Amino acid sequence: MPQFSATWRAFSAAPHRMMFLAGATQGVAVIAWWLVELLGRYTSVWQLPAWEVPATWAHGFLMIYGFFPFFIFGFLMTTYPSWMNGEKVPPRHYVPAFLLSAAGVLLYYLGLLAGKPLLIAGVALMLGGWGIALYALFHVLITSRHPDKLHPKITSAALTAGWLGMLAYLWWLITGNALFVVFAFKAGIWFFLLPIFFTVAHRMIPFFSSRVLDNYRIVRPQNALWVMLVCSCGHGVLEIFGGNIWLWLFDLPLLAQTLYLSWHWQLRRSLEVRLLAVLQIAFAWLSVALALYAVQSLALLMDHPILGFAPLHALTVGLFASMVLGMASRVTLGHSGGELKADGVTWGLFLGFQFATLARIGGDLPLAGGVAGHFYLLAAAIWLACYVPWFVKYAPKFWRPRSDGQPG
Repeated sequence: MPQFSATWRAFSAAPHRMMFLAGATQGVAVIAWWLVELLGRYTSVWQLPAWEVPATWAHGFLMIYGFFPFFIFGFLMTTYPSWMNGEKVPPRHYVPAFLLSAAGVLLYYLGLLAGKPLLIAGVALMLGGWGIALYALFHVLITSRHPDKLHPKITSAALTAGWLGMLAYLWWLITGNALFVVFAFKAGIWFFLLPIFFTVAHRMIPFFSSRVLDNYRIVRPQNALWVMLVCSCGHGVLEIFGGNIWLWLFDLPLLAQTLYLSWHWQLRRSLEVRLLAVLQIAFAWLSVALALYAVQSLALLMDHPILGFAPLHALTVGLFASMVLGMASRVTLGHSGGELKADGVTWGLFLGFQFATLARIGGDLPLAGGVAGHFYLLAAAIWLACYVPWFVKYAPKFWRPRSDGQPG
């Protein structure tokens, strides 16, 4: 019992510890479940069970709302006080937020087999945990007197949009109206996740670069944030209303902006420092995703549909999941008393993970033909081959005291 108490004290000492452990667990669980689905779909290994909701819709929900938010909240609960010189988020906020969200995800998994009432209860718990976490962040935002709150204002608005997206998913479960699940997925990507990942990159990549690269000039144009918001929201609205042939009108301007940033953030020089390179490489996937979206949209305009979900996975796996690996590694090392340096294992896992993105994109390219399923299986296998060792390496740091004896 004393050992459990000591472990709990260390585990609950900072919000990133609790949230990151849940996210790391989900990084394995969500794709392990998806691999079960893919093996049943594309091989004769076993017969698929009858899931309570379509598997692709469960997969989308678990990725958008059951995986990334744990890392996002863990990161923002840590950085909001430092960004704005505000109060630290207290345990009375982040502990129940973690418990409700984690319990909700568990109930969701059980509900996939046991029935819709458990799915509804799970999503409701997740909404409650999200709401508490969002309240905690808004409290820091509102009470701090820092003159520059642009980045946290954008991320707070995006988190609110994400909460509404999850609420729409819950309403779909209750009513069966597919319009709400469509909104949940489109809002989750374009109103929630992309604005947050772009805004965090805009804030942190130039800052980190200035700390480790000699004679580095910070380039952080505020207009880039407004371009992103207009283009991301415009893209999302068009997808919701079926205007995919016009997506290029928003994708190409944002692509020009992301290429400009990668160039001026000195992507090539960042390769000298692995812990910085992982963030720059992840951000570069956004340009790839936008280029694929633009090509797909223009092809649809000419009545030649191509690329399938390749652009979506360049965004979600290439940018979002890669950025999670890079940023979570950095935050974990910095807040566990470790050296801010990506060792060979971390670097190798990150580089290996890039092949998961390539495999998933490859499955939707025209040349994939009848072997697309093999690419999907390969992508899931590579994901697990990278995330499982990452979990083994980093997860214990979340329940162990800092190696330098400092609090937090």
